[in-house]
This record gives sequence, C-alpha cells and structure tokens, in this order.
Amino acid sequence: MDPVIEAGPYVPTDEDLASVEAWFREYDACAARGDVERLADMAVFPLNVVSDDAAGEAVAAQWSRERYVETMAQVIGAGGDVRIESTRTPHFLSASLVVVVTDAVVTWDGGGARTRYADLLVKIGGRWRFQTMVQSGWGDTLRA
Repeated sequence: MDPVIEAGPYVPTDEDLASVEAWFREYDACAARGDVERLADMAVFPLNVVSDDAAGEAVAAQWSRERYVETMAQVIGAGGDVRIESTRTPHFLSASLVVVVTDAVVTWDGGGARTRYADLLVKIGGRWRFQTMVQSGWGDTLRA
C-alpha cells in the first residue's frame, strides 16, 4: 500500500482572498443591473447546477450558456425592489479552486427570506469563474 501524503489545507494569501471578494463585487453589480450576459461571461460552461426538489431528492443538471441566460433573465428580471445582504465564507482547496458558502438575507416589498448557497469558483487564465452553483429548493425547476 502506498503511504498517505498529507499536504494540509491550502492557506489562501491576502491576494487570494481579495481576488475572490473582487469577483463577487463584480458579480453582485452585474446582477443588480440585470446584466445576465456579463454574468454568463463570468462562468464556465457547461455549468453544474445542484439542488433538491419538493420531495427532498437531490437533483443535478448541466446548463449551457443559453439555458443559464434564459433562466437568470427570468430570475433577475422578475422586477421589484429586491435587496440582498450577503456574508460569504471562502474555503480554498487550492490557489485555483475555492468553494464559497454564502449566507444571504433577501428582502422585497412584502417579504423576505434567509438562504444559504455555495458556489465553486475555478481560476482559469488568472481569472475566477463560477463552475458549480448549489442551492436548495430549485430542483423541480431543474427537471423542466
């Protein structure tokens, strides 16, 4: 049996952390102005989308750029005064792989919700891109 080599967890540099924070600032700004095409430019396709359905079963899909743009145009373009306050916690697997867990409070006229979701960002050519989105509660729409 080969020996197990333990390299320990990757410890991000200040630059690593700042680059992920900057990426999310850009992502949030694009989402706020409804720039779905620019959001798609920030992804790697096919994009993995993971959720669960009303029956509590996990559902995974791979979206093309076209499916992402179509879906996000509906989600972001729903209108109204929507506000999102997010706290993000990056978990670096390496200098080019990071899982970011987001705790968010979403409020709108007449309502609000708390949510938690995760994104896998990958660094390609020196730029972060999101490759996997994970959030509960959307699985029934993934089957459509």
